[in-house]
Amino acid sequence: MIFSFLGSAVGCVAGILASQKLTNYRLEQLEAKVAKHNNLVERMTVSELRIKMLEDRRKGESGYKERQAAYCE
Repeated sequence: MIFSFLGSAVGCVAGILASQKLTNYRLEQLEAKVAKHNNLVERMTVSELRIKMLEDRRKGESGYKERQAAYCE
């Protein structure tokens, strides 16, 4: 009887540890994906600002100087 209890306890702990390792791995993978996404969002923001600056410059609008100053910060 005591052997069956010890066997069950060891099996339960082993299952919990394996599940925890898998959860940690999946969490790390998700964090890497989020970091890539955030980098893309930042790059797109800069690209949109550059496009607006170039459009303003082409049109000769006064907003060009303000955007240029914001871009250079």
